[in-house]
Amino acid sequence: MDLVLIFHVAVVTAFTFRILLRTDMSPPARLAWFVVLMALPVGGTVVYFLFGESNIGKTGRAARTVIFDRIRADAAPLMGNARDVDTLISPAHRPTAHFCASINGFYPVPGNTAELMADAAETSRRMIEDIDAAKDQVHVLYYIWLEDETGTALARALMRAAERGVTCRAMADGMGSRSLIRSDLWRQMKRAGVQMAVALPLNRPVRTMLFSRIDLRNHRKITVIDGRITYCGSRNSADPEFRVKARYAPWVDIMVRFQGPVVAQNQLLFVSDWVRATGDNLDPLALPVPPIDGGFPAQVMGDGPTERKGAMPQLFATALASARERVTISTPYFVPDATVMDTLCATAYRGVRVTLIFPRKNDSWIVAAASHGYYRRLLDAGCIIHEFNEGLLHAKTLTIDDEMSLIGSSNLDLRSFDLNYENNILIHDTALTRAIGARQAAYIERSVPVDLDDVAAWPVYRTIWNNVVATVGPVL
Repeated sequence: MDLVLIFHVAVVTAFTFRILLRTDMSPPARLAWFVVLMALPVGGTVVYFLFGESNIGKTGRAARTVIFDRIRADAAPLMGNARDVDTLISPAHRPTAHFCASINGFYPVPGNTAELMADAAETSRRMIEDIDAAKDQVHVLYYIWLEDETGTALARALMRAAERGVTCRAMADGMGSRSLIRSDLWRQMKRAGVQMAVALPLNRPVRTMLFSRIDLRNHRKITVIDGRITYCGSRNSADPEFRVKARYAPWVDIMVRFQGPVVAQNQLLFVSDWVRATGDNLDPLALPVPPIDGGFPAQVMGDGPTERKGAMPQLFATALASARERVTISTPYFVPDATVMDTLCATAYRGVRVTLIFPRKNDSWIVAAASHGYYRRLLDAGCIIHEFNEGLLHAKTLTIDDEMSLIGSSNLDLRSFDLNYENNILIHDTALTRAIGARQAAYIERSVPVDLDDVAAWPVYRTIWNNVVATVGPVL
């Protein structure tokens, strides 16, 4: 028994020193892990071993550097350049454009047009039509790709394209799409000539647990057709009924169909994932896309554990700092770090109308509790909170002053900030930002407001639970 106790103390002490030695961990995250280790001495060490570090190793970071060095060498004109920011972007939003470009090197490029899809049905119909009309290549990447009506329709469109000679590359995340990857439909796509790849596969789980984290995932949703059309937004390749979690349905997403030079940037982001997963030497990496008369500037941003730490929350903070009148955000998962939380409150305190839209019923009970732990502070600062009441609002949107907007796959949570590979497009355009704002207003119409009286009426046990979960939010 004494030996067991000595071993236990040694293990907890070792993990404590490991946490203290880390220079990449914020003080709140460090404190949260101390709480976990003290509250769950045995289980806490196991949890930290499995999920405490998002280390992908020197090899992973070196591979990312090699890939993006080649992209910059071979496709620099497609990435835009810093000297154009002052001519393309209004003064208030130039800092956001420059910061966004600092992450991957994608600067705003002019001459883009976009269509906001009405709903999931229109998104599927238009995407299939575009793939059926493809003449050269189709590239798709999804975190969740199900073998339902939507996922099967995409797979069959890719097979039809491949059979008529179009180069098709399809990639799915090893965890989010694990059922499809093991399915006959996946094998059918291979037989039809679709080139297939798995992002972050789970075929070596022990090695992954020992040297990385099994929950590092590729959360991106990218579709690029003939290098001329791209879709960006929150929608996976799955029906709104989302049968794997049907009790929370419908999933309510937002998708935008882009044309113009920003398509090439999204293609390059896909290429970076494909090369990392397969080792293929793609040539050309992407084709130039001529600007469209009357189009607007836009830029791609990809975040992930191989990018510098804190890039995504810092981008949100930089964008919020540019707001003068109003900010509206929708996200299904809200577990912010101190940077985002402080900036949201500061933005509201300086008189900007900050509106946040969350799902009333969340598919993650622990994320829901953590989110609720932040409500009082947000409301005290003057933020407005609405909870969507007609399904799971999965749309990730940010609009600022009818001038700038951000859509894509990133949530306002620590998983998106630190663990997931994400893709987004920053839009510098009044018309599209207003269209996204109108969609946000439609979400609000289907929501219920939450005010300080509502939070004060929560039972004591609920308040305690929310605050406990929020305290360990940095480890979620």
